[in-house]
Amino acid sequence: MRTWVRGAAAVAGTALLAGCGIRTMSVPVDAGAAPSRAACSVDAPQPQTRPGTPLRVYLVCGSQLEVVDRRTNLPEQRVSGNRVATASALLVELQLDPSEAERTAGFSTAVKGPLVVTGSRAGDPKDALRLSRQPEDLAPIALSQIVCTFAESPAGGAGRTVLLGGPGSYPPHRYRCTEQLKARPDAAAPTTTTTTASGAEPEREPGA
Repeated sequence: MRTWVRGAAAVAGTALLAGCGIRTMSVPVDAGAAPSRAACSVDAPQPQTRPGTPLRVYLVCGSQLEVVDRRTNLPEQRVSGNRVATASALLVELQLDPSEAERTAGFSTAVKGPLVVTGSRAGDPKDALRLSRQPEDLAPIALSQIVCTFAESPAGGAGRTVLLGGPGSYPPHRYRCTEQLKARPDAAAPTTTTTTASGAEPEREPGA
């Protein structure tokens, strides 16, 4: 009789807890750590493992473009005075895997090699740069990284632009780095009118 009373009391207690909105659990549940947001900023100064000249490149963080400080082993005189050398050094940095500190902060890069850059060729404006792949064939985010990195360096032109072409016979186009592009690097990089040896190239979007 006592055993029956104790069992009935236990069942009644469970029903009372359920009626109060308290859910009984038979085993503990580990939900894991709370989700964290990417910092998109390398706070601590990175140790300089190689001498060289400071550079600034745009990496992807939180679906946007954010600037990161890097260094190149090229002398400062060559980087600041040679458009192609500057672009080459920047392109190498964009293809490197982010450092541990950068990865921890949430940075990544969409620029994949092999990819090289050369200067203008016959018929191009003097400030043109030619990639080893057509800009329109690159992933939109990768092209946005290259455009903004080049445009905001000595390799770029006025108004945060850069004149880019590829290995084919197509004329180069002047791409613009805008705040909208930094916020939406997966969108098509905007272009502006470019004057070539054969005349003015109408404004167009990549892939058009």
